[in-house]
Amino acid sequence: MWRRLSTHGGAMASHLQARRHFAVSRCLTAKVPPERKPRERVEIPGLEMVTYGERMHYVPGLSKPVHPQWERDYKDPRHYRSPPAHEMPLYKEKPCYVYNQRTSALEGVRQALWLTKTKLICGLPPQLLSLAESPANQIPDQDERVQNAIKHARFWDTTEERPGKEKYSNTLLLNLLHLCATLQSSHPAIGRRILAEKYSLAATWKRGEDLFQIRGQNGLLQNCMDPLPEVSGKQEVGDTADHVLETFYPVSPTIDLQKVNVYKEMNCSGFRGDYPYPHAHTLYFLEGADPRCKLRPEQFRAKMFMFTFGNALVRAHNLYGPQRVLDRPVTVQAVGTNGRIFQFMVFQLNTTDLSGDDGIKNQVWLDEDVELYDFAKVRPLIKKKQVKVPAGLAGYKPETFSKFLALYLHGAV
Repeated sequence: MWRRLSTHGGAMASHLQARRHFAVSRCLTAKVPPERKPRERVEIPGLEMVTYGERMHYVPGLSKPVHPQWERDYKDPRHYRSPPAHEMPLYKEKPCYVYNQRTSALEGVRQALWLTKTKLICGLPPQLLSLAESPANQIPDQDERVQNAIKHARFWDTTEERPGKEKYSNTLLLNLLHLCATLQSSHPAIGRRILAEKYSLAATWKRGEDLFQIRGQNGLLQNCMDPLPEVSGKQEVGDTADHVLETFYPVSPTIDLQKVNVYKEMNCSGFRGDYPYPHAHTLYFLEGADPRCKLRPEQFRAKMFMFTFGNALVRAHNLYGPQRVLDRPVTVQAVGTNGRIFQFMVFQLNTTDLSGDDGIKNQVWLDEDVELYDFAKVRPLIKKKQVKVPAGLAGYKPETFSKFLALYLHGAV
């Protein structure tokens, strides 16, 4: 009896194994055949190979003719072949390490701190948090309207059972920005801003003996006509000279960065010189914006850090040129979210002399993994016939939106 059951079970297992990929074509489930190695052509001096080239068809026993490569006398972009890297006009012997929007830095924020010569301060500056505490700077019925914005993103803005993370995170961010913009009547400086997206950034700097670049497109950028005021005074900036940068030896600081030899040293904000909104105010990042590149939270914060630094560095080069220690530091903010958890960052560029580890350092304030709410369930979560999490929005935390509003009002109050 036991033997029959085991035999029957084995037959069922083999039957299930055979149907495991029933809905997938064989080309997707089969193993990839190994790449065929080309046969080595042996050339004997003084002997001419007999080919079937003159007969214009294949003949067994005769070798395959070798024809010179045909070159078109016109340019066809569909069949363009780039020249070797060493023949390109922008080729340089000294390599450049590039950080782009898909870079996943191994050490995360620690690696970004070393690359940008920056001192990390946990939490947001107190003078910024106090902006949203004043009743004059708050939105009427603020908590209720924020909760409605969350419900719109998580429940109402879809025809499906529930929207995907990429959709509801973008909808929530735009809803919160729209709520903050309703304060324009009491804060006219908000009207001197504009949102831009899909702009390309390029920033170049030297760290030690290596050359680094930030290139690519990042999130939504809020530009303004007026620069943000500095967060730290001259005394606090001077005290950063005593800060010792953290290293992560034996890991190289250039790990996971793209090493290229074809590049051009440039600093470009992605906008024309006569753009009426030249100052970067806040960068907004979505964690799931690129479905082909999913970053872990630590690497996502490093991406926010690097692109915030890049925008500040480009602006400093445009304003002060080759000046090392800036008379007026450049401040840029960043906000990242996945639709529930927020990352807040304020970066202040104090110096563009990044080659050595001594001297004045830059500063960054980071408040990470701040939850806006606990749950947003379409259906209740039931375990052992008990409702653990009710349907709808649960665990709303108003202090998170206060931080979001404080960064938005910075420079307008």
